Amino acid sequence: MQWKFTAGGLLLALLAATVPAQAQQAAGWQSCAAIGSDKERLACFDAWAGRQAPPPAAAASASTPAATTATVAIAPGNRDEEQGCHDPQASELSRFWELERTTSCGTFGIRSYRPISLSVIASDSVNHQPTSGNPANNATADAPYRTTETRIQLSVRSKLGEGMLSGPGPLQDSLWFGYTQQSYWQLFTGDLSRPFRVTDHEPEVFYVYPFAQPLAGGWALRYGGVGIVHQSNGQSLPLSRSWNRVYLMAGAEHAGGLSLQGRLWKRMSEDPATDDNPEISDYVGRGELLATWTTGGGQLLSFTWRTTLKRMDRGSARLQWMIPVKSPFTGSHFGSLQWHTQLFTGYGDSLLDYNRRRTVLSLGLSLFDW
Repeated sequence: MQWKFTAGGLLLALLAATVPAQAQQAAGWQSCAAIGSDKERLACFDAWAGRQAPPPAAAASASTPAATTATVAIAPGNRDEEQGCHDPQASELSRFWELERTTSCGTFGIRSYRPISLSVIASDSVNHQPTSGNPANNATADAPYRTTETRIQLSVRSKLGEGMLSGPGPLQDSLWFGYTQQSYWQLFTGDLSRPFRVTDHEPEVFYVYPFAQPLAGGWALRYGGVGIVHQSNGQSLPLSRSWNRVYLMAGAEHAGGLSLQGRLWKRMSEDPATDDNPEISDYVGRGELLATWTTGGGQLLSFTWRTTLKRMDRGSARLQWMIPVKSPFTGSHFGSLQWHTQLFTGYGDSLLDYNRRRTVLSLGLSLFDW
C-alpha cells in the first residue's frame, strides 16, 4: 500500500518536472486514474485539482463588471451613446441643440424642430379678402371662410455638419437645415369643398456655436448662432406672400428647468415694385423672445413674444401648454405625443395675415422633441 502511494507521487513529480504546464493539465488526471487504491487515487485527484488555474473565460467574466463600473465612475460624463440627443441626463438645450459630443446624434438624421401638430382652432376673425401694402397683392373677391378651422404643422431639421470650429473639447458646434410648414384647412366649410386656406413654407439654414458661460442668478449662456430663412406661401398674385431674413440667436438656461431663447432678424431688401408684403417687419416684428419651463412631470409651458422694436401695439404673443399623453390603463407615456393648448394674439399668425390682427385658440395633439 505504501509502495503504491510512493510510486504515484514519484510519477506525478516526474511529470511536473518534465512536461509543460498545458500537458500537465491534460495528463495529470490520467496519472491519478492509474492509481489502484481508492484513497490514494482520491488524494491524487484532490492535489491535481488544487493546482488548476481558473478558466480564462470565467476570470474574464468575473472581472468585466468591475472594469465597466470603474470606467463609468471615472468618466461620469460618459452617457449611453444610443440615447444621444434623447439622453435624459443632459439639459434641455444641450440635448435639443446637441451642444455636447455626448448629446450628438450624428449628421443627416431627421430631428424634431418645432412641434408637429394637428389642432382645431377657433378665432375671432378670418381673412376673407387679404390685402397688402402693394396694390398688386390685394385679393379681388371675398371668400366665405369660417372662423373655425384645422391647423396642421410639420417641422423637421437635419444636421449638416458638426465639430467645425469648436475644437476637440466636450462642446461641439453644428450646422443645420430646418423646414417648417403650416397649413390652415377649412375642414368645416363643406360648401367650399373644404379648401386649404393658406399654407406657409419656411426653409432655413443656421449655425449653432455652444457655450458654457455662467451668468448671474444661476443662469448659463448655452449657445449662440446665425441663420438665414425664407418664408413664403407658394401662391400666385394677388395672394402671393414672401420674405427673406438673416438672424442672430442665443439661448440660456437655468437648472430649475427654465430656458430663454432669443432671435433678432433683419429683412433682406426687395424691389418695392415686386414686394408682396411691404413693411412686414413693422407688423410681424424684428425679433422674438421664447421662454420655456419644463416641469418635473414633463409638462411644458412656453411664451413667445415678437416685437417690432418700435411699436408696442404690433408684433404678437403666443402662450402654449403641452402635457404628455398617458395611457389610462398603465400611466405610461405614448412616446413624445402631447396634448397642447395654445393662445395667439397679434400679427403674422400666417403670411396672409401679416397685416391683420387676429386672436386664435387652438386645441390638439403634438409631437415634440421626438
